[in-house]
Amino acid sequence: MARVALAGVGHWHAGMHLEAARAAGAEVVAAWDPDPAVAAGFAAKHEVAHQPTVAALIAMKPELTVVMGRPDHVPDLALACIEAGLPIVLEKPAAVSTAALEPLAEAARGLFVAVPLPNRCGPIWAEIEALEAAGRLGPVSHAQFRIVNGPPQRYRLDGVPWVLDPAIGGGGALRNLGIHGIDAALALAGGVDLAIVSAAVDRRLHGEAVEEYAIVTLRAPDGMIATVEAGYTYASMAPGGDFEWRVSARNATLIDRGDSCRVATLDEGQVRDLAPIPPADRYKAFMADTLDRLARNAAPAVGIGDYLQAMRLIDRAYAEARA
Repeated sequence: MARVALAGVGHWHAGMHLEAARAAGAEVVAAWDPDPAVAAGFAAKHEVAHQPTVAALIAMKPELTVVMGRPDHVPDLALACIEAGLPIVLEKPAAVSTAALEPLAEAARGLFVAVPLPNRCGPIWAEIEALEAAGRLGPVSHAQFRIVNGPPQRYRLDGVPWVLDPAIGGGGALRNLGIHGIDAALALAGGVDLAIVSAAVDRRLHGEAVEEYAIVTLRAPDGMIATVEAGYTYASMAPGGDFEWRVSARNATLIDRGDSCRVATLDEGQVRDLAPIPPADRYKAFMADTLDRLARNAAPAVGIGDYLQAMRLIDRAYAEARA
């Protein structure tokens, strides 16, 4: 049974990581947060031991440590774990800027650092791989990746108002949510660099300092066009929102709406439903995959290098939007 520690449990994803670790059969052995009251409250709620310091948590030598928190604090926390040789999950946002992330990426060379972009665990990716392996996918013409969640006030309610401070969070909906779509576009293009065709941001609805909506159009060297939409503009405070991943290739169209997923193939003349993985459950799929890769001494599905590439692309999108 893998022993998992959670560092920075004031992050709004901490409970999801704990649930995912337990669902994967791991034991959550420690929780820590720079705010002792937050750590104690989380530990009591979830029946987990909490450690008073990062050093005490590191001394436990967990098989995997989830590193979370304010982006202006995370690099130092992650570096302490990396220097101790601990495999980590590096929750985003992991730095206030791309420049602040670069030294961490350099220090992590050769070490296991997984970044939770769990929509990579959605059902269309395995289907794309299977179709491609069988020579049945064909070139990709275009793709759309949309993730629009509820109003930004929900971050204040979650006790993480810094998400809405651009000096700490490094941006708004594009940096926080759009990273999933940017990463998806890069993965679909095989990791090659993508050109920014256009980018626009808006913050008219809620008056925050960060953008609440962004749309970016990308083009790959082979001509594939990808559109990424991210927003805090869904008119509900309930979990979930407007989610859709769509990939159109010569022989296949794949559509993932979270609670439903299907693939149409031209050569078979069929439309098939795939077993969906609701977005709320994808952290479980991510954790199970991460622990499996760690046990096999394999690289994470999404590493810090992938994250850094996506951050740089977002920087260029912001520059285009301001132009």
